[in-house]
Amino acid sequence: MKAKKKSKKRFVEAEDIYRLSVVTSTAISPDEKKIAYTVETISEDKRKYFSHIYMADVISGESQQYTFGEVSDRGLVWSHDGTKISFVSTRNKKTAIYVMPSEGGAEKKLIEEDGSFSGLNWTPDGKELVYQFRYNDSHYIKDEKKKKEAPLYRHITRLWYRLDGAGWLPQDRFHVWKVDTASGKAMQLTKGKYDELSPTVSPDGKLIAFVSNRSKDPDLDSMRDDLFLIPIGGGKVRTITTPAGPVGMPSFSPDGKKIAYLGHANPEDSWGVSNFHVWAVGVTGKPAAKDLIPKFDRQLYDQTIGDIGEGFDAHRPLWSPDGKKVYFSASDTGCTHIFYVPARGGLPTRITKKKSHIKSFSLDGRMKIVAAGVADLRSPGDLHLFPAAYNGDSKARVLTNVNKGLFGGIKFPKIKEIWFKAYDGTRLQGWLVTPPNFNPKRKYPGILEIHGGPTAQYGFTFYHEMLFLASKGYVVFYTNPRGGGGRGETWAESIIGDWGTIDYRDCMAAADYLEKLTYVNPKKTGVTGGSYGGYMTNWMIGQTNRFKAAVTQRSVVDLKSFIGSSDMGYDLYREFGGQPWDVPETYDRCSPLTYAKNIKTPLLIIHSEQDLRCGIEQAEQLFTTLKLMKKKVELVRFPEEPHGLSRHGRPDRRIARLEWILKWFDRYLK
Repeated sequence: MKAKKKSKKRFVEAEDIYRLSVVTSTAISPDEKKIAYTVETISEDKRKYFSHIYMADVISGESQQYTFGEVSDRGLVWSHDGTKISFVSTRNKKTAIYVMPSEGGAEKKLIEEDGSFSGLNWTPDGKELVYQFRYNDSHYIKDEKKKKEAPLYRHITRLWYRLDGAGWLPQDRFHVWKVDTASGKAMQLTKGKYDELSPTVSPDGKLIAFVSNRSKDPDLDSMRDDLFLIPIGGGKVRTITTPAGPVGMPSFSPDGKKIAYLGHANPEDSWGVSNFHVWAVGVTGKPAAKDLIPKFDRQLYDQTIGDIGEGFDAHRPLWSPDGKKVYFSASDTGCTHIFYVPARGGLPTRITKKKSHIKSFSLDGRMKIVAAGVADLRSPGDLHLFPAAYNGDSKARVLTNVNKGLFGGIKFPKIKEIWFKAYDGTRLQGWLVTPPNFNPKRKYPGILEIHGGPTAQYGFTFYHEMLFLASKGYVVFYTNPRGGGGRGETWAESIIGDWGTIDYRDCMAAADYLEKLTYVNPKKTGVTGGSYGGYMTNWMIGQTNRFKAAVTQRSVVDLKSFIGSSDMGYDLYREFGGQPWDVPETYDRCSPLTYAKNIKTPLLIIHSEQDLRCGIEQAEQLFTTLKLMKKKVELVRFPEEPHGLSRHGRPDRRIARLEWILKWFDRYLK
C-alpha cells in the first residue's frame, strides 16, 4: 500500500489576516478551577472583528464556547463567589453590561446606554457592579434621525478634544457609577468637569478608590493625577496624598488598609521615559506613598508591539491573598514579563522567563496559578497556565491552540534573535527573518523595519507583516535602537530633544549589519516604518542615499505643525524642551521636512485619512514638497482609518496596505 503524500505547505499571505485568531483577555475563577477568556476573530464578508467568550476547565484543559454571533465581548470579571461573570459587549452597534452564569447559559443584559463602559468591579456581596462610564453626545439628542447627522457646528474649548481611533471626545467625562445586579438600576456616584477613572472596590465593600486629575488644566498638566476615595453609596470624596505625578490602576490590599497603584513622581516627564512603578499608600494617607521597586529600571506597561491587536496596555497590580506580595507586568529587552515584589518593597522576582509577550494575565483566584494570554514569535496569543512562582512559565500548560488549523498548512520563515554593535560599541537587539526555503548561497533583497513610539520595542511577539514580507523573498531585519522601550530610563531618554541623532546612528548600524550578510544584496535594500518609525524612515532618506526604496507610514515630517494637528501633539514640548516659539531651531533641526531636498530614494507614503495622532497633513506636506521637487514619490491614502490601521484597521484595508508595501519594494528591489 502506497504511503499517503503529505500536502504541500504554502507560504504566509496577506489574506491570512482574515484567518488569524487570538486570545485577547483572561480571567481565572476565585477557586482557580476555571478560566474565562475571549478569542477575537475576523469576519471576511462583514469586514469586522468579533470577540467571543470561552470557558476552560483547569483540570481537563478542555474549553467550551459561551457566546456566539456578531458580538464583541470584553472586560471579563468574576463575581467573588464564582457563580457569575460580568462583561461589556457591543451588539447591534449598542454597548451594554451583561452578566452570565459561570456554568454557561443565557446572559442577562444589565444596563445599556449610549456611551462607554469599562473598569467593571463586583462588590463582595455580588449585589452591585461598580464601573466607569461616559455618555456619548448623541445621548442628549432625542430625535433618532438627527443622531445620525453631523452637528451644525463644534464648539471647542479644551486642549484635548480628539482621540485617535475614537474621534471627537464627547462633552461628558468619565464618572464612577454602580448598578444593581438584580434590578439593573444604575446610580451615578461622582459628577463634575473631571474624568474619574479606574474604580476599584474595597474588600469590605464600603469604599471605592478611583483616579482623577483635578489640576487647573488637566489637559496641559496631564501627569498630575490624584487618588480618591468615595463611600460605596456615594457622598463626600476624600483625597489620598500621593507624590506629584501620574497615578493609575489602584488596587486594595486584602485587609483594605493599603492601596497599590502604578505611577511615578515626575509630572514633567517627556514621552514615556520615567518608569511607572508599583507604589503603595495607606488608605488614610499613612503610611505615606512608597515606591516598592525604586531600583527596578523597567517600565510597568506593555511596550512590546506587533500588528495583531492594540498595544501599550497596563495591568492593575494584584495583591497576594496574604497581602505579602504584589504582582505586576513589565517590559524587558524584547519581552513583557510578570513579576512580584514583597509588599514592604525591594527587588522584584520574575515569574516568567521564556522569551515571550504576556499580553494579558489573571491572578484573581488563590494566587497559586496564573492564566495568561501569551504571544511569541510563532503565536499571536494562546491561553497559558502556570504556577505563580519564580520561573513558573517553565511548567506552563498551553490550553489553546487557536491557530492550529491555519498554521498547520503554512511553511513559516525562520526568525532569529540578533545582537549586534552600534558605532560606539553599545549592544543592540534585533530579529532577522529569512524566507522559507532559504538558500544561504543566494543574494536576497533586504528590508529594514523601524518601530514606532519612540518608547516602544519590537520583541518576542507575533508579527504578520515581517513573516509576509519574508515569505515574498525578502530578508527582514527589525531592531530596537536607543530612544525606545524595554531597556530602562537612560536608554529611553537618550534622544530627548535630539531626534535623528543617536537613534539614526543605531538604525544605520542595523542597515550595516543587514547589508554585510553574505546572502543579502547590499545594492537592493529598503527601509520602512510607521509613526516614529515613519519619522525615522523620512529622516534616514534625507541623510543617506544608500536605500533603493522606502515606505513611510503614518509618519511625522514637520514637528511644528504636528503640535496643532495631532490629538496629543500639544504635549510635544516635553520631548523637545519647549514650544516651537521658544526653541524654533530645535524643531527645524529635528524635522525631516527640513532635509527633503536631499531625498533621492523612491518613496511611497502611506497614511490614514482619519489618523488623529499623526495627521494626514503630515503626509500631504511631504508628498507635495517632493512632487514640487520632481522626486519619485507616491501617496496612498486610506479613507476612514485611524493611526492604528496596521494593527486593528478594517481587515481589507490592512491587506491592501501590505500589498502596497510589497508592490513598492518589488518595483525597486527585485
